[in-house]
Amino acid sequence: METQSSAQDFLPIIFQVIVALGFVVVTLFATHFLGPKRKTNDKLSTFEAGVKVVGNARQPFSIKYFLVAILFVLFDVEVIFMYPWAVNFRELGWPGIIEMFIFMGTLLLGFIYILKKKALDWN
Repeated sequence: METQSSAQDFLPIIFQVIVALGFVVVTLFATHFLGPKRKTNDKLSTFEAGVKVVGNARQPFSIKYFLVAILFVLFDVEVIFMYPWAVNFRELGWPGIIEMFIFMGTLLLGFIYILKKKALDWN
């Protein structure tokens, strides 16, 4: 049995979107017009974790920084794949354990390769 939906069924959703957008617009305008307008040099200067700005912000970073960041994301995502396995550990049985050991072995080989290539060394 197939149910037909009409435009009237979507009215609560449309109303909620309109109210949310209206709240955002009203809040932005209210804070802009009602808020204090004291502009000082301290407020207008860039703030970076309490450290005074030195040099140009456009200077290039070392590629090692990006490599470590990408490797962190890669290994973090691989660890996420272990959660479904841990949840279904009992149902998977021995084949699941063997597959996880293969997965962990592959992950360990990749980590050893990264260490041999000295990708995590900052020098």
